[in-house]
Amino acid sequence: MNTVDKNSSEPTARDRIEAVEARIADAAARSGRSPGDVSLIAVSKTFGPESVEQIISAGQSLFGENRVQEALGKWPELKSRHTDVELHLIGPLQSNKARDAVALFDAIHTIDRPKIAAAIAREMVSQERRPRLLVQVNTGEEEQKAGVLPRELDRFLESCIETHGLPIEGLMCIPPIDEEPALHFALLQKLADRNGLTKLSMGMSADFETAIAFGATYIRVGTAIFGPRATPLQAS
Repeated sequence: MNTVDKNSSEPTARDRIEAVEARIADAAARSGRSPGDVSLIAVSKTFGPESVEQIISAGQSLFGENRVQEALGKWPELKSRHTDVELHLIGPLQSNKARDAVALFDAIHTIDRPKIAAAIAREMVSQERRPRLLVQVNTGEEEQKAGVLPRELDRFLESCIETHGLPIEGLMCIPPIDEEPALHFALLQKLADRNGLTKLSMGMSADFETAIAFGATYIRVGTAIFGPRATPLQAS
């Protein structure tokens, strides 16, 4: 049952999570899928530990961060207190942050170039850690956006797996804001199927129902769970 603070008409953290979960269930049902096949990533970028604690207390255990440095400022302590929480990197990764990324994150969605693949492979061996890995695809072929171009994906995946021994599980994309997202979700699904990959990280607050229709297994939702974005945390 949804709960609302008796002194406020504002929805609680649990209310907001349940509202998103209901949308997931409806979208999955329309697509003939099980809601359990779709994992909700609560995007906690710019929110401090106190805000994250509220969402964890409301039952959410899967979180996403865009920047390694910001995550380092709040997540080591949070993870030490909440050992069942998973943290996913859903933003661009620089090779000089590979060590920190492998140490902190349970999944990395943004492998996108040979230098990153090599750095992640080295750190996985050195640290004896195996975060789950996805390759980011630039489905819109936007110059300013990270990601492997669709026409180069097959060769890049072969390099990741054969050369670097990376356990790539799936693909991730962020469609252009001015284009129909369904076209990009359909493309990502096709690319994943062609390469035998089972995980698809796609869909955010405005379009995750569409992403679920095209097979999304991870959706990334921030504002609908946390509320309006805070000022970005300063690196410590």
